[in-house]
Amino acid sequence: MSVVADRLTWGVKRKTIVSDVSLEVATGETLGLIGPNGSGKSSLLRLLAGLKRPQQGQVIINGLDIADVPRRTLAQRVAFVQQSAATETSVSVRDVVRLGRTPHRSALSGWRAEDQAAVDRALERVGMTHLQHQSWQTLSGGERQRVHIARALAQSPEVLFLDEPTNHLDIHHQIDILHTIRQLEVTSIVALHDLNLAATYCDRIIVLKNGAIVASGTPQDVLTEALIAEVFRVSAKVGIAPDTGHPQIYFRAAL
Repeated sequence: MSVVADRLTWGVKRKTIVSDVSLEVATGETLGLIGPNGSGKSSLLRLLAGLKRPQQGQVIINGLDIADVPRRTLAQRVAFVQQSAATETSVSVRDVVRLGRTPHRSALSGWRAEDQAAVDRALERVGMTHLQHQSWQTLSGGERQRVHIARALAQSPEVLFLDEPTNHLDIHHQIDILHTIRQLEVTSIVALHDLNLAATYCDRIIVLKNGAIVASGTPQDVLTEALIAEVFRVSAKVGIAPDTGHPQIYFRAAL
């Protein structure tokens, strides 16, 4: 599914948080959103996913204005992974992932073989099958994040929005999760903090500053030493990873 945003603007009271943002994501593409804290990444993701309504502009997913799409129908096509998830309820890992099937089931429908298969597949993709019967409350922060991603995958989305999904994960699972996302046959828009991960796993990157787009393009085009200095206020050397051809960023010092 394609995602198109046309001049999105949103804010709180007199503070504009997302300012006149337009973008287009092709079917199957992975778009990375990067920018310093407070640049509007999370708010933009929520606007694109339909979790917030823009004050101006519109979001078109697969040719439909999401403002006109019923919430249940949208939830069958779109999944959102937030930075962290918490619950005080004593439930198993598998029960949490089962929640991802809710948009596909009516109140009176039973648990189907396709629901079971979707949950099994999601748990396997994030490496949590061996902990599926363990209590959610006993998990580490990183394990909880992987379960939260599994719940989104169980939803069988065609568009996946992820807000810094690698937070709290060790480097092995950061790479594993982003590799998994890249292998999915879905359109993905992911906010990332790590510029090297964005360079490696995103087809294109949008750079946000003060709620507005300041650069857009391939990682090679966007991640320049001048832009990193201007937007992130750090001195960096940008090279090319010999094994992948992706930009490799070496940070020096804060400016």
